[in-house]
Amino acid sequence: MAFDPRHRSHTLVDGPDRAAARSYFHSVGYSNEDLRKPLVMVAHEWIGTMPCNFNQRALAQRVMQGIRDAGGTPMEVNTVSISDGISMGTEGMKASLISRELIADSIELCGVGYSFDAAVVIVGCDKTIPGGAMGLARLNIPGLVLYSGSIAPGTYQGHDVTIQDVFEGIGQHAAGDMSDEELEQLENAACPGAGACGAQFTANTMATVMEFMGLSPMASATSGATDPHKEDVGYDAGKLVMDVLQRGQLPQEILTREAFENGIMCAASTGGSTNVVLHLMALAAEVGVELNIDDFDEVSERTPLIGDFRPGGQYVALDWDRAGGTPLLASRLLEGNYLHGDVMTVTGKTIAEEAEQAVETPGQVVIRPLSDPLKETGGLVILHGSLAPEGCVIKVAGHERMDHTGPARVFEREEDAMEAVLASQINHGDVVVIRNEGPKGGPGMREMLGVTAALVGAGLGETVALLTDGRFSGATRGLMAGHVAPEAADGGPIALVREGDTISFDIPNRQLNVEVSDEELARRREEWTPREPNYDTGVFAKYARLVSGAETGAITS
Repeated sequence: MAFDPRHRSHTLVDGPDRAAARSYFHSVGYSNEDLRKPLVMVAHEWIGTMPCNFNQRALAQRVMQGIRDAGGTPMEVNTVSISDGISMGTEGMKASLISRELIADSIELCGVGYSFDAAVVIVGCDKTIPGGAMGLARLNIPGLVLYSGSIAPGTYQGHDVTIQDVFEGIGQHAAGDMSDEELEQLENAACPGAGACGAQFTANTMATVMEFMGLSPMASATSGATDPHKEDVGYDAGKLVMDVLQRGQLPQEILTREAFENGIMCAASTGGSTNVVLHLMALAAEVGVELNIDDFDEVSERTPLIGDFRPGGQYVALDWDRAGGTPLLASRLLEGNYLHGDVMTVTGKTIAEEAEQAVETPGQVVIRPLSDPLKETGGLVILHGSLAPEGCVIKVAGHERMDHTGPARVFEREEDAMEAVLASQINHGDVVVIRNEGPKGGPGMREMLGVTAALVGAGLGETVALLTDGRFSGATRGLMAGHVAPEAADGGPIALVREGDTISFDIPNRQLNVEVSDEELARRREEWTPREPNYDTGVFAKYARLVSGAETGAITS
């Protein structure tokens, strides 16, 4: 039986009893003819406070034109977004991960409230991508996710720079290796316009993962936010969603276990952000796919690292676009029989069929051949051990050390650790421990890019390790373990570590341990008492009461 393109909206606007609803729609410009067509939500997170989503209102207009030309009636919806980069190192950073749930909730509420038949969800910065995908998956109406694009790199002293350079410049400045004038010049150059962070940080990681999972059209993510071609990408997405609607293809049909494995392979093969672990587990929970933290290690271990991207490598997202984009990476991974080629995408074609369209730019060096990978295995590693019984996440996409043992330097919050770094109080060999920053303890699981970048900028990146029950930016590099679970707020072993305890990282054996006897840890546990929550009322308190641990995706449902 053919799929009804107006499978939901007819109950909202058809018939004499719906005259009042139609009257409201007429007041904002919709005609009777408009309301006889499928109603398509065009959701985005435009906000006037950051570059990541700044082009989304303009891009939405192109998407909406494509929908109109293909026979639908688009309706614009928007929700919030929080800039990780701007809020980094402040109390505001706690709002970022929480916003993922609010974005998903907003899209779900509008989708149900207005009985939309289909949806295009335009996404940009870090939490909007998983939040948008989660909302679409809950609605389970024909639709797709469209990335609004990466920022172009800036130019400083004759070479490309990104926001990562600014964060590391703060550490260089604190160490006396960069002047006030140089830091100001760098900050003025690094972000030249609209778009999300330029390298394979969280936004670009998640955007390309959405393509490999089939929820975004292949080759749509790598074109930049300010690239004129992005307008065509938006228009084509509008036309495509009407085709998806005619076919009756649903997100939950696309989001299979094999699709999630393809998404993990995309992140692992490009040195992508550790945040992909949190976000894919959260998305899997929405659609009932079994996915656990150790699956990421297993898939990464059998996937070669062939994308040479910053922060561990050399290139940015726009270099990938010029090299051949996501179809080129898919083609490489299919060549080695890594990808599940029969995973269906929103275009109606399998990922193998999409990869057949790959065009490699002659001489490109961004996506390496399988015969010459950067590493034989991918960049995502899961550690366990006495400090992380339920796991933690570490990225080894660059040339990180495979082991480290040193004394613990314990900090109860990120600000205290940052102060110690900037005051040159961290020594070579130390293990920085930042706790009470988990999903519940923060609440909100702040990213630690300020601290990790300052360590690198201060020249400690190769000799200091760090672990936290918080999380990291995709721009973080070095021997840094995040998502340590259970978190301190739940009495995890990280809560029991004391200044000077010996901590060891053993990546080959997937271990993170504190060299303290079980008897001593048991004694400390008897003395431990939970900290008072940082918030008693409002959204932060509500989130802390509802949120699960990082090992299950920090979900609230």
